[in-house]
Amino acid sequence: MPGKLKVKIVAGRHLPVMDRASDLTDAFVEVKFGNTTFKTDVYLKSLNPQWNSEWFKFEVDDEDLQDEPLQITVLDHDTYSANDAIGKVYIDIDPLLYSEAATVISGWFPIYDTIHGIRGEINVVVKVDLFNDLNRFRQSSCGVKFFCTTSIPKCYRAVIIHGFVEELVVNEDPEYQWIDRIRTPRASNEARQRLISLMSGELQRKIGLKVLEMRGNAVVGYLQCFDLEGESGLVVRAIGTACTLDKLSSPAAFLPACNSPSKEMKEIPFNEDPNPNTHSSGPSTPLKNQTYSFSPSKSYSRQSSSSDTDLSLTPKTGMGSGSAGKEGGPFKALLRQQTQSALEQREFPFFTLTAFPPGFLVHVGGVVSARSVKLLDRIHNPDEPETRDAWWAEIRQEIKSHAKALGCHAVVGYSESTSICEEVCILSASGTAAVLNPRFLQDGTVEGCLEQRLEENLPAGCGFCHIPYDELNMPFPAHLTYCYNCRKQKVPDVLFTTIDLPMDAAVIGKGCLIQARLCRLKKKAQAEANATAISNLLPFMEYEVHTQLMNKLKLKGMNALFGLRIQISVGENMLMGLASATGVYLAALPTPGGIQIAGKTPNDGSYEQHISHMQKKINDTIAKNKELYEINPPEISEEIIGSPIPEPRQRSRLLRSQSESSDEVTELDLSHGKKDAFVLEIDDTDAMEDVHSLLTDVPPPSGFYSCNTEIMPGINNWTSEIQMFTSVRVIRLSSLNLTNQALNKNFNDLCENLLKSLYFKLRSMIPCCLCHVNFTVSLPEDELIQVTVTAVAITFDKNQALQTTKTHAEKSLQRASTDNEELLQFPLELCSDSLPSHPFPPAKAVTVEKASPVGEGNFRNRSSPPCANSTVGVVKMTPLSFIPGAKITKYLGIINMFFIRETTSLREEGGVSGFLHAFIAEVFAMVRAHVAALGGNAVVSYIMKQCVFMENPNKNQAQCLINVSGDAVVFVRESELEVVSTQQPAANCQPSCTGGEVTT
Repeated sequence: MPGKLKVKIVAGRHLPVMDRASDLTDAFVEVKFGNTTFKTDVYLKSLNPQWNSEWFKFEVDDEDLQDEPLQITVLDHDTYSANDAIGKVYIDIDPLLYSEAATVISGWFPIYDTIHGIRGEINVVVKVDLFNDLNRFRQSSCGVKFFCTTSIPKCYRAVIIHGFVEELVVNEDPEYQWIDRIRTPRASNEARQRLISLMSGELQRKIGLKVLEMRGNAVVGYLQCFDLEGESGLVVRAIGTACTLDKLSSPAAFLPACNSPSKEMKEIPFNEDPNPNTHSSGPSTPLKNQTYSFSPSKSYSRQSSSSDTDLSLTPKTGMGSGSAGKEGGPFKALLRQQTQSALEQREFPFFTLTAFPPGFLVHVGGVVSARSVKLLDRIHNPDEPETRDAWWAEIRQEIKSHAKALGCHAVVGYSESTSICEEVCILSASGTAAVLNPRFLQDGTVEGCLEQRLEENLPAGCGFCHIPYDELNMPFPAHLTYCYNCRKQKVPDVLFTTIDLPMDAAVIGKGCLIQARLCRLKKKAQAEANATAISNLLPFMEYEVHTQLMNKLKLKGMNALFGLRIQISVGENMLMGLASATGVYLAALPTPGGIQIAGKTPNDGSYEQHISHMQKKINDTIAKNKELYEINPPEISEEIIGSPIPEPRQRSRLLRSQSESSDEVTELDLSHGKKDAFVLEIDDTDAMEDVHSLLTDVPPPSGFYSCNTEIMPGINNWTSEIQMFTSVRVIRLSSLNLTNQALNKNFNDLCENLLKSLYFKLRSMIPCCLCHVNFTVSLPEDELIQVTVTAVAITFDKNQALQTTKTHAEKSLQRASTDNEELLQFPLELCSDSLPSHPFPPAKAVTVEKASPVGEGNFRNRSSPPCANSTVGVVKMTPLSFIPGAKITKYLGIINMFFIRETTSLREEGGVSGFLHAFIAEVFAMVRAHVAALGGNAVVSYIMKQCVFMENPNKNQAQCLINVSGDAVVFVRESELEVVSTQQPAANCQPSCTGGEVTT
């Protein structure tokens, strides 16, 4: 059924000079949608033309509205020669197709050219009129909302979470077509940009259709990537989680009564508060009945009264090892049955979410992952998606069977990635095996009762740590103990997961970023031989990466990893592995033993001395880390009433480097030496290197913390000052005498230096935490290593946290001036048109004096000055799903943009770093312009999904492709909300750019 698209071209400004004679430009605009093109009049001799065209009307099918971008080309009119292109703007129409979204796109868009970058701006107004369509055979999926956020979006609640949706589309890559030899680089780049935006539109439409078939209305955790396969084509693929979402009624959201510390708890279907005390404070608000607040322990571990009596009859002796498995039997079986039936109709019970509504996650089994090496030139029919679909299906099947082996029926925090080098492609998938609550997977909303939640507050923090698998036939040898929190169920001694820390988890101390980095050389080889070499290397690399993670976790004195992301990139003569995760100390898991070094080699005195010196260094580091991250678990007394735990002193914790996927079992029974220590054998120089590299990791400077999850565990008093940045480093290796050790050292230094430079540039924001630190490593060419990092720095209120006497008010006042210098060094947030005032004026002086009284360290927004003096309209950008100190009131749609930039004067543009920096700054400007045109004032869940860089230094050329996405939103600062709610209806509030959001 058709829709009508209306476009008006208003004006242009700051256009480049195109006529050398007059130093002016004769500009006109072509507006193209599908196969229809309209032109405006030529506006002679002006760099700021005022076209004020009439409305151009396109009558089109709604599937075209979803697939095609609106293409606006600005040209310079030449009488005698061909018209010169100035640049283009692509506008995605999709956000206008939602029922409650924006009705018009209007604003100034940067005019972008793939060779020259941004060349001026153009003011455009776009409207869509849709006719209602009830056709059963329709091909469009208008109205399905897409969110990048990997949790239920803030102003919605999940009615049902349906499950996994995926799609993949293939096309020929324009760079590799015969015509490419005769067309200009600009034409070829534009063909590629247009093709990818067409393909991603088609992909979104197809996924939308699948969601409608499942009777859902939204896709959450939508992750789209493209694979440049070279000769065999260009693939765009996406995965997501289909949900049925319900908008929370907005009037209630503005009630001033909500200003209790626990207010967000009751209006958001899930929250990221690491502090379990929140639930017990604050008056209940009218929103109580809109959420599921029921405690995990209430709803599962006590499903029948008989199991209740079972629990009270547990043996009081230390020999309770078998009993937990048996007594867990009846209700575990019941739960499994229910959920099994809910998940059976799905091919893949996967969820791309990393944070969940309360009570959704019951138990976590551990990380499951699968990798596969494929040859692209073996695809029978490269233009069809069948072969690639089969490849992915095979990997997903493997993940599913790993999860089953762990006694779990679902995988959460699921993601997929590829790494391509010439004709070899590594496909990877990973996630966390889990047991879910069946109530969310079927129809029928949940009436949760808040009071129940409060009674059961204590054991709620440990339910997800309890093992889902049966103790008697475990998938791998593991060392189990009773839960340190509730003492009823068994827990493993280490937990690896790919999800965010559940909000009700009991954590001791703070978390920290833990990275394992690894390089392996491989011989250059062709096709089959190359693929074989890579697949032989992969398992060893995985094993080493996990061992490194395990050692570093012990060294930090922590016992669980969250947000684990392992990427393995393939290059012509090496493979690189980079694993990032956030380490935390979970109160429910046993205290980690230390690390002990055991030497096997010569018994000469100097060697022994060396070893004891290393041992001392390791012990000191562990002690220092415990102090730094404030890890001081309460000592457990021997006789806890009714505790079926064997005496803690006799527990032996053996070495278990455990990547919890069942195919990588790595149990080494080195039971000589200190019983509860983690033993490192040193028997050759390699092992020595490993120990050294463990100790060379530099802790962040004081006042800085970093993590790669949304919220830093253990810090919960954010101020509204946020600063997002993206930094790209490319280094060239000297290929003379590369060994594995030298490579590892190079790579380690590269990552460490990158982090150090970030700490240095952000020194004015102390005390601050880098959240959502997302490292991506790739090997674009021979001897090139490229590391990209995107993160957001959020300041927190140290006085509130540590109750120290020293005030930071002076410090925070000095901050305002310092950020400006940093714009030169790496893409911090840049404003497109150079505004003289600073992007965050009032929020700079974080008013410590005005801090409101805080109950048990709950999140309460530091009240920032009201918005009277904030006039700068910079769109905020953050990789988090929220903005500290503000409330998201509306989601306007997904931003999914793809840009190519090419240069033939690399040295003149400041070399690789100058070129990349300028390009990323332009990408930021274009994303901001699109969000502002939709009426939004922030982008949340921003992610740079790909940044592919290629250079040819001999010819002074370089090319870069960037793919970014995020959710455009409207937010209102909480301080404004309070003002507004007393004076006027919230609708008239002008949201300012300076706010941010504290989520409880």
